[in-house]
Amino acid sequence: MNAPSDLSMKTDDVLRFELEVLRQEHRDLDEAIRAMQDLGTSDQLTIQRLKKKKLQLKDKIAIIDDRLTPDIIA
Repeated sequence: MNAPSDLSMKTDDVLRFELEVLRQEHRDLDEAIRAMQDLGTSDQLTIQRLKKKKLQLKDKIAIIDDRLTPDIIA
């Protein structure tokens, strides 16, 4: 088991901080991709890699968000 990435070992405060850092990184990547596309001279491979990284961040954000949001049985 990889302790640094194990969500069950982290407090909610730590997870909230990590969530905000990941969201900021996701926004930064979005801005970088948009800027590269607007220039029109950017490398498509680089854009693809940035988009893949952005999707990975989105998945991590969803996992942490699910961990922080309690299940409510109605």
